[in-house]
Amino acid sequence: MAFSKMKLPAWTDPLLGFCFPNWCQICFREPSSPGEGYLGARCRGLVESVKPPFCVRCGLPFQGAISAEFQCTNCREMDLEFEEARAASIAGGVMRDVIHRYKYHRAFWFEPFFEALIKDAIQSNKVGVGWDILVPVPLHPTKLREREFNQAERIARLLGHQTGVPVRTDLVARFEVGETQTRLSRQERAANVHRAFGSVRPDRIEGVNALIIDDVLTTGATTNAVARVLKRLGARRIGVWTLARATLG
Repeated sequence: MAFSKMKLPAWTDPLLGFCFPNWCQICFREPSSPGEGYLGARCRGLVESVKPPFCVRCGLPFQGAISAEFQCTNCREMDLEFEEARAASIAGGVMRDVIHRYKYHRAFWFEPFFEALIKDAIQSNKVGVGWDILVPVPLHPTKLREREFNQAERIARLLGHQTGVPVRTDLVARFEVGETQTRLSRQERAANVHRAFGSVRPDRIEGVNALIIDDVLTTGATTNAVARVLKRLGARRIGVWTLARATLG
C-alpha cells in the first residue's frame, strides 16, 4: 500500500524526538520520523489495503476471482441497519499491532500514519463524500475513564479535519458495558450490544446521512447497534468506515 506522507508541525519533531528515537516503533529496525507516525517504510509496506472482491454490504474481503457483486453469509444472516461498510486496510499483522498499541497503550504517535491512510482513502474511494455527519462509536463512561480517550472519536476527528464533515458525539451513548467482543461469536456479539446503545437526547436528525466511525470492524454487531439508534433518530442513510477490517478467518 502506498501512502501519502502527512507532516506534523515542525515544532513537534524535536519534542517527539526527545521522547522517542527516530526508529520504527513496531520493528525497531528502520528509521522513522514523528511525521511518519514512527512507522517505517518496510512496516507501512506490510499494511494491506482492502481490494476487490469484497462483500458489497460490509466490505468483507474474499480470496479468489468473483466478478459479480455479492453479499457475504455474515450480512445475509444479520438484520443490518447500515447500507454499507468500508475500511482502509486489513486488520492483520502490522495494522493489528498498531491499533492494539494505539487503543491500549495510548500510542498517539501513530496518528500521522492514520492521517495518511485517511488521505489515501479520500483520494481513492472518496471517503467522507456525501455524508452530513460523522458519528464515532461511543465508549461506556466506565471504559472511557479507564482508557482516558475514545479511539473512534479521535479517528473521526482526523477524518473530519480532512473532509470538513462535522463530528457528532452528542447523539448516541453507550449505557451498558457488556463483555469484550474479541472472544465472542457473531451471534454472541450481536446479543452483547443489542441494548447497549441509546440516544442521548430526543433531537431528530431527519434526512441526515450519517457515517459511523470505528477503529476495526469484525462482524459489524457494534456498529449495527449504533446504526439502529441513528435510524430511530431519523437518519436517512447510514454507513460505516473503519481504519481496518477483520477477515473473520
